[in-house]
Amino acid sequence: MQAELKQRALQRFGAPLDTADIICLARQLASQKGKTRPEDRAGMAGMLARLAFLEPDRTGEIYDALALGWRGAPVKAAPLGTLSLPPGEAPEALFDAWWAVAVDLAAGKLDALAVTQRSAALGGLAPEGFLTRVAEMSYLWPGVSEIANRPLPEHVRLEDLAACPPASLGRAFHDLIVGNKFDLEVLDRDSIGLSKLPKPLDYLNTRILQSHDLWHITAGYETTSLHELAISAFQLAQFGHSYSAQFLAISAATGALAPSFAYPILMDTITSAWVHGRETPPLITLDWEGLWHLTPDAIRQAHAIRRYVRPWRADLVENRRPLADSLDALRRALFSRRLTPA
Repeated sequence: MQAELKQRALQRFGAPLDTADIICLARQLASQKGKTRPEDRAGMAGMLARLAFLEPDRTGEIYDALALGWRGAPVKAAPLGTLSLPPGEAPEALFDAWWAVAVDLAAGKLDALAVTQRSAALGGLAPEGFLTRVAEMSYLWPGVSEIANRPLPEHVRLEDLAACPPASLGRAFHDLIVGNKFDLEVLDRDSIGLSKLPKPLDYLNTRILQSHDLWHITAGYETTSLHELAISAFQLAQFGHSYSAQFLAISAATGALAPSFAYPILMDTITSAWVHGRETPPLITLDWEGLWHLTPDAIRQAHAIRRYVRPWRADLVENRRPLADSLDALRRALFSRRLTPA
């Protein structure tokens, strides 16, 4: 069965992207509820992988279509443009490497660090000119032109955060980092060469490493597995974050290999967070260092940021009993829906 699903994903990966096709397949999957067909899920994964690696400048168009098809309502934000470029030519190894990450993830063979490392390695297999294309398409997103020529931000100092008032953003950030033994910038910006990226990717990628956990706090995402998936969709919607697009494509492939009743959880999470990101003013422009003393609520009010409304409980993955209960409730709801006359 896995070979058939891989072939289905490859067919979609190799075919031109079409918004009407995305909407149609998303509607079809949504209508199947918890009984989605694996071949349909694999097809969707193939299209999202093609988008992430071969046609990244169409991210806004395609994810808006995905959200419309799955949720049945359009995004309440101005449409994002494209570069109108032909698709990149995919090296043979790229598709196989992407699918292999999903297979190993679905089999439980990868921890968070391994997923990050192998996902990042996929970028090295992208077509020639991919980085230039991503840099150029970044300007399609609100707020990016405003920050494109800013110097790389200084490192945040833990002692500065510790000195912030109780209940402030700075103190909440400090407590999140210390309490979870997180790194202040997630990854070492110098070791992964962010300063060598073309503008505006140098600033965008450095700033999101710094502010990823600030976005968790301010936009209302918890530090759970499901909400890391959600905030990836939020980041993608905010500024076209290329790594997030690749991670979501891996997640979609993993969803094709997982039990069908879990697929609505995956797609509800991705599409709800995408819509949240599209309908939220650009956070990438915020001067976080000037906001340390304010409470998250004050920042949300001042910058018109609404908290993420989660479609599923945030700790669904971490707590097996609640997960089992929730999935059982989902199955029962779907069963009762089938018994209810239209």
